[in-house]
Amino acid sequence: MTRRRIVVVGSSNTDMTIRLERIPSPGETLLGGEFLMAAGGKGANQAVGAARSGGRVSLVARIGADVFGHQALAGLRRDRIDVAHVYRDPKAASGVALIFVGEHGENSIAVASGANGRLSRADVARAAQLIASASVLLLQLEVPLASVQAAARLGRRSGARVILNPAPARQLPDALLRQVSVLTPNETEAAMLTGINVRSDASAARAAGKLRARGVQSVIVTLGARGALLASDEATCVVPGFNVQAVDTTGAGDIFNGALAVALGEDQPLLQAVRFANAAAAISVTRRGAQLSAPTRRQIDRLLRHP
Repeated sequence: MTRRRIVVVGSSNTDMTIRLERIPSPGETLLGGEFLMAAGGKGANQAVGAARSGGRVSLVARIGADVFGHQALAGLRRDRIDVAHVYRDPKAASGVALIFVGEHGENSIAVASGANGRLSRADVARAAQLIASASVLLLQLEVPLASVQAAARLGRRSGARVILNPAPARQLPDALLRQVSVLTPNETEAAMLTGINVRSDASAARAAGKLRARGVQSVIVTLGARGALLASDEATCVVPGFNVQAVDTTGAGDIFNGALAVALGEDQPLLQAVRFANAAAAISVTRRGAQLSAPTRRQIDRLLRHP
């Protein structure tokens, strides 16, 4: 099987996570938590998820010239991710995410973007040749929207399948959506983009239809433990998830997107690709952390064979 190139344009953070019996309310202090520091950021998470799922991955990102940036680069290299276009910024700190995780795996996250907020259209242009070589281009929204739009245009122009994970949730212009091959919102993000309160499979299907009407080729609404709703020219259906015991949902959507990019890069049919991504995400929620939770290809294939 040819390992086609996947290019991820996005963020790199250091995640500082505290596990507690529940997430604190505003103004409340809870003691007794367990602390974990690990590499994160939606772009880097998705790159690692794709690499461990069997992809040949390059990351375009911006990090600080600090210890967190150094550690992030070292981790990406351990996963054999091409970091030639991960730029060190002497004027901004590396991004940091502060995460609370409750005992049932739910989370609450705050992010200081740092160098991620300085990933520019010029940075994307410097990676134009790399993006032109991609089979799949994977994007998110933790870097400036103008840079995301520039990357999407380059990817679409070169014939790559452009996956956009519209997170964190925000309104998006139709000009960007028309460049997107596959849009992967969760229920909250789908509601933000469409104004439809996504509470069921039927409302997820309505939201997906509305997004496709705005120019997106295919929409995958991730539904947590229930799996994902796929809306494409071929079908609109729910692809069921896998029955696992969740301990930490941090990064599960990123692992889903990374695995999805690999499957599509291998020309798996869209329905099969979503099932592959569901399996990767299901394994990830049984583990703590974001990048730490990303499964290997062997582990994903094993779950697919023996669900």
